[in-house]
Amino acid sequence: VEAVEALAPAPGRMQQIGGQDAPMVVIDYAHTPDALEKTLGALRQVATERGGAVWCVFGCGGDRDPGKRPQMGAIAQMADQVIVTSDNPRSEEPGAIIAQILAGMDQDHPSAKHQAIEDRAAAILWAVKHAGKQDVILLAGKGHEPYQEIKGKKMPFSDADHAALALTARLTMMRTH
Repeated sequence: VEAVEALAPAPGRMQQIGGQDAPMVVIDYAHTPDALEKTLGALRQVATERGGAVWCVFGCGGDRDPGKRPQMGAIAQMADQVIVTSDNPRSEEPGAIIAQILAGMDQDHPSAKHQAIEDRAAAILWAVKHAGKQDVILLAGKGHEPYQEIKGKKMPFSDADHAALALTARLTMMRTH
């Protein structure tokens, strides 16, 4: 049992960054409705134990099942704060994918506040900057992928790297104010 408990999680699967005097950022590959629902359910328990809220930063891949996009938007509303952003838009326009996700969200949903920030790095930074130190932020959909696929090109991008940078910026900002 001790050996199992000592195992590190696989990169991109419930990978935790921060959490000490800062929000806990959790990176997970959840990119299907079922996976997003299960991940948000598990993180709700973690956030409750921390006395915080659940944030969800996610998007949907382009050139893939567009029918799941509104479903993903509806499920994301399990979080207290939702930021819809770009994932791997591939040949599609990121704004169009985001609009399809938002179409699945109840604009009058009482528990979830949501917004769209197309640039994924900016979305991560915004969430980390505005979340409470007791909150849990899920970065869903990309997991350990080291790139973002845009218009046929794989551009270097890591959710973990951007989360770490955002947490460092937050701590630096708090020390100077």
